[in-house]
Formats: sequence, C-alpha cells, structure tokens
Amino acid sequence: PKDNVQRAIDKASGGGGAKFEEITYEGYGPGGTAIMVAALTDNKNRTAAAVRSAFTHHGGSLGAAGSVSYMFDRKGYIVILRDGLDADEDTVLMDALDAGADDMKTSDDQFEIFTDPASLTAARDALQEKYNLDTAEVTMFPQNTTEVPEAKVSQYQGLIEELEDNDDVSDVYEAATLPEGVE
Repeated sequence: PKDNVQRAIDKASGGGGAKFEEITYEGYGPGGTAIMVAALTDNKNRTAAAVRSAFTHHGGSLGAAGSVSYMFDRKGYIVILRDGLDADEDTVLMDALDAGADDMKTSDDQFEIFTDPASLTAARDALQEKYNLDTAEVTMFPQNTTEVPEAKVSQYQGLIEELEDNDDVSDVYEAATLPEGVE
C-alpha cells in the first residue's frame, strides 16, 4: 500500500518521527571484567536483546544500571602525536596546563592529555592553535583493570567484537587487560 511505502521513505530519510535514544548497558564479561556499552537506538527492545545476547553467548552477564559505571571516570581526552613534532615534553605540558588540562601521559609515540569533560572544548581549541591533534573526545577510563584469564581470552574478544559490530552500539568501554603476549 502507498502508506507503507511512504512510511518506509520517511523512516529512511530521517523523517516520520523516528526518535533515537541514548542508552548505556553495564555488564560483566568473561573473568568478571567490567564492560560499559553506549548505544544510540530507535528501538530499545531490539538493542537490549542484541546486547544481552552478546553477553550471554560469550560467558558474560548483563548487569543493572550502576553495577559497573562507578568503576569508570568520564574524562576529556586529547592525543598529540610526537612524529614530526618540534616541541619537547615540558613545552607541551605547559601548553596543556595553560589550556586547562588536568594531567598528561607521555609515551614514545604520543602525548595523552586529560581534562575535565566540561573543559575539553576550550582545551582542544587552545591546543589546536599550536599542535596537530590526533584525538579530542570525551570518553570513559577505568579506575582499575581486571586481567582476562588466558582460558577466556577468545570468549572476551568475541564479546567485544560482537558488541562493536552492532550498528546501534556507539562505544564499548572495558576495564580489562589481556594477558601478556595476547593481542
């Protein structure tokens, strides 16, 4: 019927009243690792079933709201790559602190700058004037991590892969580390 065709066209073009909602799912992966899943969906039931199924199929369990979120800190995150950068660590640190950063970690490849989420935009804008930024986003960082037992690594990786492959899932935050030598 003509009405069905028109509804399909409206839905595909973003019209027709499709309302997207942000939902956060919390759960435990194999070995008790904390996982948070951020989703943007127009069908909560479909997304909840898919996320629950992923956890169940890979030896995990979906938790209640607040069951793992307290284990994560929300922070602004900026990355400046060191490749071809003339500035030394002290200069970048001073510029970052002047821009409103809270902390900075340095590695051979990059400078990782952490800010309060509300300060990210101002810090990003100030640092962009002097440096080429690789990343500037608000994200979740685990306060502590749990090592995935070697026997459960493939289950864990399957869970993360299935969650990331879901079209409704926008981010997966993990409080886990893999055993040394495992990628």
